[in-house]
Amino acid sequence: MGLFTVDEAREELARLLPVLDELVTVRADAAELTAALERGGPRSELGGLPELKGMQARLDDLMTQVQRTGAELKGFAPLLVDFPADLDGVPVLLCWLEGDRRLDWYHRTDLGFAGRRPLP
Repeated sequence: MGLFTVDEAREELARLLPVLDELVTVRADAAELTAALERGGPRSELGGLPELKGMQARLDDLMTQVQRTGAELKGFAPLLVDFPADLDGVPVLLCWLEGDRRLDWYHRTDLGFAGRRPLP
């Protein structure tokens, strides 16, 4: 997959937001169910081991859906998705962080998240 323009990345993010929202929900449910099972409870209101296995499979599917777009899933908790791009000849990653509803940030590929800046 190639590079995204800012507009292309924003369009792709708009299509991905429902997937990302579901990923956050399933991740939280899986964490809660895991904690309940680790405390020795055979089941919780979220289910038991079979439901946890189903949640893990769904998480894998959702993460695959993100990666198929050409975006890079860089973080799981919190979710961090980067879209490879080029700004004025400089290789950058257009950077979406869980909680954002738009794609408004980037960082140079050589700087990582610490170099995150608002898009011009």
